[in-house]
Amino acid sequence: MKAYQKHTSVAALMDRSNVDTDQIIPKQFLKKVERTGFGIHLFHDWRFLDDGITPNPDFELNKPAFQGAKILVAGDNFGCGSSREHAPWAIEDYGFNTVISTSFADIFFSNCFKNGIIPIKVTTAELEALMAEINGNEGVEFTVDLEAEKLTTPGGIVINIEVDAFRKQSLLEGLDDIAWSLKHEDKITAFEEKHKQQLPWLWK
Repeated sequence: MKAYQKHTSVAALMDRSNVDTDQIIPKQFLKKVERTGFGIHLFHDWRFLDDGITPNPDFELNKPAFQGAKILVAGDNFGCGSSREHAPWAIEDYGFNTVISTSFADIFFSNCFKNGIIPIKVTTAELEALMAEINGNEGVEFTVDLEAEKLTTPGGIVINIEVDAFRKQSLLEGLDDIAWSLKHEDKITAFEEKHKQQLPWLWK
């Protein structure tokens, strides 16, 4: 996965609560096991009109001011519903690497870190302040500094980012579970060679 770097990016506002994973990536698009190619289907039922092709002019993320955003500011309980990992795949493939909400579904929250996305939990007051700043200046850019564990805005908002040390290191180095395992490839290979000698019939 991509390493998470300090960045200043457009913050897109989706003031909706209880956004579930079936809205993030509808079930009809869960036909691949690769992580790529799902961004075009992100929020499909909201982003497009009934023909499935024409952008819905009333959907907030289709606003010109929000194009190219890497930061998504959403309402309470983001990522609820089924546990499909395709949801963070779609979010990352679309271009977001940061989602801000007061709360996240547990499995979605964990899957974000495994896919290069940081889910930032804020208080209700902090979320309201962020939303107000975006509403007052659509296209405003926020700065996320994971190394310093800070989110800052032009309006003077400063929010501490709470993330445990292992997840922080994984994001900063761009290491998912497989990449962490491959850091011990020499030990894995040594174990396999020893195992082949001890129990050769298991390797036939």
